[in-house]
Amino acid sequence: MSDASATTGAAPPSSKTAIIAALSANLAIATIKFVAAAFTGSSAMLAEGIHSVVDTANEWLLLLGLRKSQRPASEQRPFGYGRELYFWSFIVAVCIFGIGGGISVYEGVQHLRHPTEMSNPLWNYVVLGVAFCFDGASFVVALRTFNAQRAASGMSFWAAFRASKDPSLFVVLFEDAADLLGLIVAFLGVFLSHQLNNPYLDGVASLLIGVILVIVALLLLRENKSLLLGEPAEPALRAQVVALAQADEAVHAVGAPLSTYLSPHEVLLVLPVTFEPALTAAQVTTAVARLQTNIKEHYADVQHVFVQPVEEVGTEKPATTLS
Repeated sequence: MSDASATTGAAPPSSKTAIIAALSANLAIATIKFVAAAFTGSSAMLAEGIHSVVDTANEWLLLLGLRKSQRPASEQRPFGYGRELYFWSFIVAVCIFGIGGGISVYEGVQHLRHPTEMSNPLWNYVVLGVAFCFDGASFVVALRTFNAQRAASGMSFWAAFRASKDPSLFVVLFEDAADLLGLIVAFLGVFLSHQLNNPYLDGVASLLIGVILVIVALLLLRENKSLLLGEPAEPALRAQVVALAQADEAVHAVGAPLSTYLSPHEVLLVLPVTFEPALTAAQVTTAVARLQTNIKEHYADVQHVFVQPVEEVGTEKPATTLS
């Protein structure tokens, strides 16, 4: 999330378009890959077909996560369902690792153990070319959306990936990148296997596709695990909130805020504040309400604000004991 979007409340580009584009592309590609694999007996093409089926299911899971995460808060979930998106994105990463990578490696091993001669490789070349066009278009949509979200922050690609709180977008981006790499590997496997009359190379290509999927899955698992455990708001955003609170005439001092992301654009923030000693209880109550309103108006992503009055910054008021 960029600081600019947090400050101005500007809505970032939606990741739903990228997901739908990827789902449509992968569904069509999976069909033609399986047809080509049936005609040619190519292990790499079969692995690519499985890969596309997994990707299609993954996009559906991401859409499911988006829909579930947008449900309103309830008595059972007072802070809403935003982390549903993180959960389903984690499931997608597990599917890429276990199903996509695992089955591709298995198919490669089986083909190395029982190699079969490839017939009519023209089918493979046609399918790979069409698939590359579809996947390339989907990748461009996802990349443009990702770049639009990180443009205001000025971050590098990898820094923006690590800082992103929207797994529905970077999962699609990395899936499409894995698709394109897998298609290149599959093409080399088919081409070299046919040209060198060596069916083992087709099995090696399937193994490499599996390795690509496993590496991508591990990257996504690491990022989604961090989001599930809870990541704090960016240091710049926290510093801006502190500065805004310190500018209030009723505030004497402000402590370090505690924060966590509940969804890509939903931050929960607890702000310890020491108010001026001369204020009455009613004035403190008014100041608390004013701070909460100001913070929410200036930072659209900060949707839950709890101002915690303390005697001194870093020291909570002692609990009152009822006799």
